[in-house]
Parts: sequence; C-alpha cells; structure tokens
Amino acid sequence: MFALFPFMLLLLAGPLSAPARAGSYDAELPAALLHGPDLCAHADCRAVLPRASRFTQRKGSPQYVEGYARAADGSEQLAGYVFLSTDVVDIPAYSGKPVVTLVGMDRSGVIAGVRVLKHSEPILLAGIPESALQRFIAQYPGRRADARFEIGGASGLDAISGATVTAIAENQVIARSAYEIGRQVGIFTTAARPPARFTALDERLDWAALAKEGSIARLRVSEAEAGALASGQPYVDLQFGYLNAASVGNSVLGEEGYRQLIAGLAQDEHAIFIVAHGSGSFKGSGFVRGGIYDRVQLRQDSRTYTFRDTDYLNLYSVRAAGAPAYRESAIFIVRSADFNPAWPWSLSLLAHGASAGGKAGGKVDFKRFEQEYWLPARYLEGGHPLVVEAQPAWRAIWAARVPQLAAFCALLAFTALLYSQRDRLVRASTRQHKPWISVPRLALWLASAGFFGLYLKAQPSITQVLTWVHSILYQWKWELFLSDPFIFLFWCFIAVTVLVWGRGLFCGWLCPFGSLQHLALKLGKLVGLGRYQKLLPKRLHDRLKWLKYGVFFTLLAVSLWSMENAELLAEVEPFKTTFLVGIWQRSWPYGLFVGAILGLAMFSERPYCKYLCPLGAGLALPGRFRLLGLKRKAECTSCKACAAGCGSHAIDAQGRIDQTECMLCLDCMVMYYDDHACPPLVRERKQREKAGLALSRIDAGGHFIPLDSLRASLPARRSEP
Repeated sequence: MFALFPFMLLLLAGPLSAPARAGSYDAELPAALLHGPDLCAHADCRAVLPRASRFTQRKGSPQYVEGYARAADGSEQLAGYVFLSTDVVDIPAYSGKPVVTLVGMDRSGVIAGVRVLKHSEPILLAGIPESALQRFIAQYPGRRADARFEIGGASGLDAISGATVTAIAENQVIARSAYEIGRQVGIFTTAARPPARFTALDERLDWAALAKEGSIARLRVSEAEAGALASGQPYVDLQFGYLNAASVGNSVLGEEGYRQLIAGLAQDEHAIFIVAHGSGSFKGSGFVRGGIYDRVQLRQDSRTYTFRDTDYLNLYSVRAAGAPAYRESAIFIVRSADFNPAWPWSLSLLAHGASAGGKAGGKVDFKRFEQEYWLPARYLEGGHPLVVEAQPAWRAIWAARVPQLAAFCALLAFTALLYSQRDRLVRASTRQHKPWISVPRLALWLASAGFFGLYLKAQPSITQVLTWVHSILYQWKWELFLSDPFIFLFWCFIAVTVLVWGRGLFCGWLCPFGSLQHLALKLGKLVGLGRYQKLLPKRLHDRLKWLKYGVFFTLLAVSLWSMENAELLAEVEPFKTTFLVGIWQRSWPYGLFVGAILGLAMFSERPYCKYLCPLGAGLALPGRFRLLGLKRKAECTSCKACAAGCGSHAIDAQGRIDQTECMLCLDCMVMYYDDHACPPLVRERKQREKAGLALSRIDAGGHFIPLDSLRASLPARRSEP
C-alpha cells in the first residue's frame, strides 16, 4: 500500500499541473458570442485576422463577419472573414463536445489565424499540456482553406501525441468550416451541377409504395426529444416528399391537382408537400402575414431555404390510398435556381419544449431535427449523380488504421478462442508443467503491454465508464465512442467476455497495465527476487480489496457533480502516465506513482489490480452475473491446496472462488484435473494403484470415471455395428 504515498504527492502537486487546467478548458462563453449579431464584440477577431481594423456583424448562412482594413489613402478594403466553427459545423471531439474555434481567412482563401475559445477534452485537462493544442492549430495559418488537410499525410500536419482523436476532430473543424465559408463568399467554386431531368415515368402508387421507394420521407420527434410536456402522442410525426416528379405528384395530389400545381410553377421552382400530426406544429404559432415559416427549412449543401407566406399553398386532401391521418398539411414552393432535386437535401424542423419553470415569458429551449430526402433514382435521367459526402471524423480514423485494427481484432479473437478451450488446456497440463497456458499468457502479456498499450495506446480506463454514464444520463453520441476504434473494440470485447466468463479474462490476460505488473513479477524472479515475492496475508487482503470499490464509487459520485474534478481524481489510474502520455512527459509525482506500483509488483502479484483499480471494481460488478464460472468439487470445502497457490487470493477457507477477484489464471483448474496435485484425486489414484485397478479418465466433476460404469458400457459398444 506504499503506492498510495506517491499518489497523495500527486494530488498535493496540483500547481504542477495548473497550466493544463487553465485556458480554454470548459471556458464560459457568453451567449452573445455564440449567437449574437456582433461576434467581434465578444471575441478577439483581430487575433485571427490581424490586418483588419473593423468588423461587421454576422451575416450569411452559415454565419461569418467581414473584416476591413484601412488603406493608405484612408479608404477601407475588405481584408477577409472571421467565423466561429460552431456556426458552420458540429463535429464532436473525444469529449463528445465540439472544440469551439475562431478562424480568420483572408480574401484570397488563406487561413490567417486560428484560436481555440473552448474545449472539453479530458486528455488536455491533465496529462497533455494545452500548449500542445496551441502548437497544433499554429500549423494552419498560411495554408489555403481548399487544400487537403491530413494528419500525417501529404499536407504534413503533425498530430497531438497522445490525443490523436482530438487532433483529427479539430482538423476537420478548421478545414470544413473554412472551406464552407470560402465557398459561400465566392472564393472557392464547385463544378456547376446539371439541372435535374425527369424520366417519363408516371405511375399511380399508394402511400406505402411511395414510402417504400423513398418518395416519401418521415421525421418523427417524440415529446421527450423536443422537451415538450407529455401528452401521450408524438411531438410531431411528419411525412414529406417532392411533388414535381410526375409519379409522386399525380399519386399524392391526383391528376387535376398535380396539373394545376405544375401550371402555377415557374422555371426553377419546386413544390414540397408536408403532412403531420402530433402535439407540436411545423407551421408554428407565431406566423404573421408577410412573415416566414420559421419552424421548417430546407437545407442542401451549405444553403438554407426558408418559406414566406407567398411560398405556401393549401394542401386540401391527399389522394394516395393508405395515406395517414394528419392534423396539418402544406405545400411549400422553393423559388431558387440553386436548389437541385437531383441531389440530396434535408428537411429541417425547429422544435421547442416548455418554457423554463412553466411560466409565460420563460426561456424556451429550441432543438433542431433533420431528415434527409433524395428523390428515387428511377425518376431521374441517368439515375442519382455521384455524391461525395464529407466523411465523419471517426470513419477517417478507422480507415487510417486498418492493418492495426486487423492485428488487434486477431489478438482479441485468439484470446477468446484460447480461453474457450480452457478445459482441454488444463487437462493437457499439470501443476508442474503447463506450457499450453503459461506460454500463450506470457505472449499475450507482452503483446498487451507493448502492442496494445505502448503502441496503440489502447488502455481501457475508468474515465470511459464515467463518460458512458454521462452519455446515458444526458446525451448519447455514437461518434464519441467510435472516435477511438481500439478502445471501442476493446470495450465490445470486455462487455461480452465479462458477462460470459467474468472480469478475469480482460484483467488477467489482456489489460496492458495489468500485464505490465505481471511482467514486473516475472522480471523480479529472473533477477533473484523470487524468495522475497509474497502475498499479503489473506485476512489483510480481504479488507484491502474493498478499497478499489470505494475508489470506483467515489469517482462515479464526483463525476455527477463535476466531470473536471473526477478526471483529476482519475489519476489514481496510472494508465495515462504509462501509456497515453508517457512518464517522461509528466511531472515527477506521476512517474513516482507508476514506479512505486511496478516496484511493488516485483514482490507481490498485481498489487494495483487487487487494491486500487477502479476499472477492475467497475468490471467486477457486472461480472457477478457471468454465465460460466470455474469448477469446484465437494472436497474443495475442506481442501486448502488451491487456496494456498492462488495468486489472486480469490479462494476462501471454504474453497469457494470469489469470481469478482479471480484473474482466471487457471492454476486451480489445472490442479482440479491433476491426479498428482489435487489431494482428493491423489487419494483416489493411490487407492486404485494399491488395489491394482486401472486408472480411468477424469470426468467433468474432477474424479476418475467409475470402472463399473465403464464395464457397463462395454457390451453396448460391442453390439454397435
């Protein structure tokens, strides 16, 4: 337990890590900066566009501000543009939240400056200094925004060591937001899209057929998702489609209705129909003559299309058979030559919940929901055009690590397959000779510590458990968990194996830091420390083993109050120092803590796993519901042979195995079948040898198969053809 001393030093050395906690971590940004018209009144726009001396208010969609510089003759000239990343893209980083970034770009499309205003990355809270993030974003000024930015690729961008996911997410934030603004203001242009040309297909389809082929899309929002008061019905169940295509228009409106609609449309005008029911409204309650319908919009690429009262037509009835009942209906007209129905577009719905406190005039929370629509290819000449969509950050990460992922999955599969054959392995072993178990385990410890831990940095952590809890309670985002493929796959493996075999397969065979401790024990034996290697007394162990559960529940409770403080306290795990950041990159208390644990591990088997590890405690709880446990026989209640050799102290005086503490080393299972080591089997073997009886095979219950049952089976076998 001397390992606790350097950990206390670590906590007392708070000033050493203060720079990492300062700065932009979870900075409080004013609402006016995020949404107000005057961005530069609340953000230092000159820091990212130094040439400008005056800035306009927000404009455009997505929003940006223009910066103007004063020329020598006193006139003002456009110097460039400044924009907030969250006004353009919403890409979550490792924390599940975006890195709020201010970007400046000159009028030629060259990035002039980048500043991170707020991030919630736990890895930059303790371990990696925030200066590493500043050095990363300092690589962007001077590069054109339409260049191909790749971490470690041809663009030559260096990642943040130990925080690759954060770097990849921030790279996409800067690159995509700068390109979108550049395209909007005309710096970057894309190839003109040919106008949509419809086929001559004109069928009469019922509602189900239209929905099945994708001519009708559906957006369903529950009252809980919208934050509205419960009434027992959806907030809105909305279905919509594109009417200009003859088959869709004639099926929904009928032939006469479709003919009148098309006759009233000018060139480059498009009709969209919407029907909906629910407690909410897609039209909104605040619409006035001459105003706009602010609850629904169309989005295509970076363009947004809103509807005024002059763009609205009544939809009196739907003629398609099987159409659903609806409370609201409308036809909206898109009047723009930029809108192209041959490409995908989305219907965006702005939903709002109840006012804060249920009082009039209280704050109303608005949430946006979107559903993509793409007219079926059979209605377009040449079918769907090739659309290259921006790849989510997590997909780029997975695609870049295919060889490592293959090796990683192969090792996980090999471990599961190997352990699934444990009965064969232990039967082929003896207490004095068990290469079928010891050799693969040693190889897996080396692979886990070296390949999983030091190379891939794939060490599962209690912070991920806390993140899951918060995601379940507040907002679940798959992108957050998919952003680190090795951790994601590791947790999938852990979830399955814990429920099948318990925590021991991960903790005892594959945990990188656990493997490092066992390798330290092996090293201690090699250098002559074997005679000093001992376990704590069982009575003391049985008291200290509860300490890790106290650590686990303390971290969980603190995280519900403050994730920042929980992240700091989670330094009780030495994983970040050992694998993710590196001992030489951290201040001395962290290195001393790791060194103390590994030093103790040379004298006693896995001290950290037994007494401090909150991750092990967290995995032990669901492990109580495992499907398969280790075998016991009746004589185990009085025999102490297995307990005396259990390095995990997981066998009590009554011979029962505490599966939550067991590391599945299988030593007791080897003895279970070893007729020269298991006392009941030894007695039985000696009795047979003394009586001159043959030794039969040992059955699943750990005893020799009775000879009488073997004799009884012989005639039946002989009679078989």
